[in-house]
Amino acid sequence: MTASQNPTTADELRGAGLRVTAARVALLETVREGDHLGVEAIASGVRDRVGHISLQAVYEALHALTAAGLVRRIEPAGSPARYEGRVGDNHHHLVCRSCGTVTDVDCAAGEAPCLTASDDHGFSIDEAEVIYWGLCPDCSTRSS
Repeated sequence: MTASQNPTTADELRGAGLRVTAARVALLETVREGDHLGVEAIASGVRDRVGHISLQAVYEALHALTAAGLVRRIEPAGSPARYEGRVGDNHHHLVCRSCGTVTDVDCAAGEAPCLTASDDHGFSIDEAEVIYWGLCPDCSTRSS
């Protein structure tokens, strides 16, 4: 596929049934260029691109983009929600207990949902969310 055949951010929003606005385009691009960003960092990135946007508008856009499957919301215990542009592949996360850094890690084993529940209680499981906790390399070095 050539570059001209790649869908634009606006095309992706339209394809997901969402209205295309400068703020939504800027927000989706900010999330995709960032690394597990919180709402404040996303708002700052959007403001750098398009000027003023309220936090409420950022929350509303994130909700719409998450519901449409264009961004993923993760909520490591004890941390505010973070957002990422890597969606649809059922990957997992590493979280540093010291500094809070979040890093992607591919599926634990096999095909999605990656883990087989010991008892599915009648659920039809299609996704597993795993968070590995520990110390990142920088924090490990500092604590040694």
